[in-house]
Amino acid sequence: MSTTLLATDLDRDIQAVFTKQRQFAPQMALTTAAQRIDRIKRLQTWVLAHQPALEKAMYDDFRKPTAEVGLGELMSVNAEIKHIIRNLKRWMRPQQLPTPLSLIGTRSSIRHEPKGNVLIFSAWNYPFALLVKPLVSAIAAGNVCILKPSEMAPNTARFISQMVQELFPVEEVAVFEGDASVSQALLELPFNHVFFTGSPAVGKVVMAAAAKHLASVTLELGGKSPSIVDETANLKTAAEQIAWGKYLNNGQTCIAPDYVLVHESVKEPFLAEFRQVVKRMYNASEQGVEASDSYARIVNNRHFQRIRSLLDDAIARGARVTMGGRMNTDQNFIEPTVVEGVNDAMRIMQEEIFGPLLPVVPFATADEALALINSKEKPLALYIHSRSRRNIDYLMARTSAGDTIINDLMLQFGNVELPFGGVNNSGIGKSNGFFSFQELSNQRGVMERNFGTMKFIYPPYTDRVRKLIDFVVKRL
Repeated sequence: MSTTLLATDLDRDIQAVFTKQRQFAPQMALTTAAQRIDRIKRLQTWVLAHQPALEKAMYDDFRKPTAEVGLGELMSVNAEIKHIIRNLKRWMRPQQLPTPLSLIGTRSSIRHEPKGNVLIFSAWNYPFALLVKPLVSAIAAGNVCILKPSEMAPNTARFISQMVQELFPVEEVAVFEGDASVSQALLELPFNHVFFTGSPAVGKVVMAAAAKHLASVTLELGGKSPSIVDETANLKTAAEQIAWGKYLNNGQTCIAPDYVLVHESVKEPFLAEFRQVVKRMYNASEQGVEASDSYARIVNNRHFQRIRSLLDDAIARGARVTMGGRMNTDQNFIEPTVVEGVNDAMRIMQEEIFGPLLPVVPFATADEALALINSKEKPLALYIHSRSRRNIDYLMARTSAGDTIINDLMLQFGNVELPFGGVNNSGIGKSNGFFSFQELSNQRGVMERNFGTMKFIYPPYTDRVRKLIDFVVKRL
């Protein structure tokens, strides 16, 4: 169900859908692995059949290149679906656990049961994948869902609404489009789980609303993810990887490198490589990056002005633009840009950039780099470019991040075997593959007695009973 409603009708219509789903949730919980897989396969078939429409929707929203729709949206969703199809039956089986000697005569297991009513909010930067990927995991876990796509990608939101209307009855999956008032109305309801992707600031609002109902949450947030280039790194490869990771989707990626820490001895050769790579990727014809069909745009003018203000503030405080910097307000276009001479007093080093500005900070020692990283909130991702195992281990042991990639960038979201998610300010909970299934399930502990009893420790607590308890405490 997709709806754009007057404020007076909003609460009533959302409540009606929520009630239908709550009533249907027990039936959905009883679905078999085959039935859940059938729903997911139908979704996969529908999406692939309508791929040109999805590509057009995303181009209309912010000129996302067709290749990046495949790379950033469809590839991760399709990988998740294939992984679920291969493994769901096994995931749904009770997981047998060892029995301690003190509890001999019992057996224990974990059963993954659906959490029930799930609310999923997606961000606008990957508006399809960040909604549909958790949706297929929620279906795999046996939940009913209400989806709230981002209003900042309205064409993609309409595409998702059409998909859901054609594939699912409203009691299983429903979509509500709209602005923040729709989100607020949804958060008033007692969902069992809320899955949110967005900024830490809004994540705090979502978590506070969920806490009123003691609902569990998955928060996929962001922050300032650093990329470290040490003195041993392969500079050409590091430059290629960082340029790709930073300027994919015009920098509007939560796991993009937010700033680069580069050893002072290799800063200039690294930047020389970096400039060549950016030119090759986005301006090989020398007609300007603006003419490239491989470069997206900022999603709207509000975010364009936000990013511009970060750069203006940095320049006013003494920073220098050493690559790029060109902008076009009419197109929400910002060229791939390198900023040097930054410091922590500048907003560009305090706020998540979420755009194509790349601060480059030289460091002399690993401890100097660590001091900067650890002065900030724990990042969603941390990237290390190094050929020194000693340096890698030193940095890993002294930092904390949601995920870390060594000698590459941004692959963690697409690896269905790897938990994806942040830590503290950069997120709560993990997703991808089984981790998503587990996140959207209640892990129900089950213990069954097959023989024997524990009555030998029941009251009255005679000397004999106390000795038996003491034996169990010390020996078993």
